[in-house]
Amino acid sequence: MKNYPLSLSIRNVSKTYANGTQALDNVSLDIPSGLFGLLGPNGAGKSTLMRTLATLQEPDEGQIFLGNIDVVNQKEEVRETLGYLPQEFGVYPKVSAEELLDHFAVLKGIINRAERREVTETLLKQTNLWDKRKQKLGGFSGGMKQRFGVAVALLNNPKLLIVDEPTAGLDPAERVRFLNLLGELGENSVVILSTHIVEDVSELCTHMAIINKGQILLEAQPMEAVAALKGRIWHKLTDKSTLPALEQAHQVISAKMLAGRTMVHVYNQESPGNGFEPVEPDLEDLYFSTMAGHYVQPQTLKEEKK
Repeated sequence: MKNYPLSLSIRNVSKTYANGTQALDNVSLDIPSGLFGLLGPNGAGKSTLMRTLATLQEPDEGQIFLGNIDVVNQKEEVRETLGYLPQEFGVYPKVSAEELLDHFAVLKGIINRAERREVTETLLKQTNLWDKRKQKLGGFSGGMKQRFGVAVALLNNPKLLIVDEPTAGLDPAERVRFLNLLGELGENSVVILSTHIVEDVSELCTHMAIINKGQILLEAQPMEAVAALKGRIWHKLTDKSTLPALEQAHQVISAKMLAGRTMVHVYNQESPGNGFEPVEPDLEDLYFSTMAGHYVQPQTLKEEKK
């Protein structure tokens, strides 16, 4: 019997909180095995969707299926194969990594001591924490704590791993190590990376979606979607004082400081003139074009997604 890759299907999911905030508005996504990036600004609805997928809250409407498992109505079955690393999680600062991971293993139902020792050793090595296993968690750096969180999330060998804003606050070296770890994990399961950092998605994710104000604006394979922008992104190095006039005259999607001046990117289907030059688009251009409402997903990409 053929073993088909697991996938996650989200259909017409909505969620409104008691204060009237609509966090999710008719969200539909197809998430295959591998690393999937959910990209959007703070407050876009990312964490609400992650908590819903992790069975920590229920949607008001909609259906979610992990393979054949109904996520909304079969929570225990989901939790048996779920790993979840929230944006904020606590650790016991006076306990060593090895001791606390062993404790969590017991809570996960790994009662046999020899089996537990083998599992904790494997995970601490996989997350590159074996040499620090005797160190108290209170002395861990931000990146080490995040990797310990992944070790905890992997205790039950999950087929669905959810990580919410995992690289916020990490230094560049820690961020690279953490993303490499997620990339390895994505080879055998569905891994959802929720982030507002464009580079996290561009470097690893084979599929992605952009969410804002609770709605999915784009669902695509990153490099294909970026390629569809070719010939439509133009840039110009200018003084900050000219920015208001440029924003009046052009569809400015981003402006950032560069060596004391301002690099302006605009979206236009033909040359905007005014000293702008063509530039090879990247995922940041795709993100800002989509957020500004300029990018329209090509029909070919829409058909491939169906």
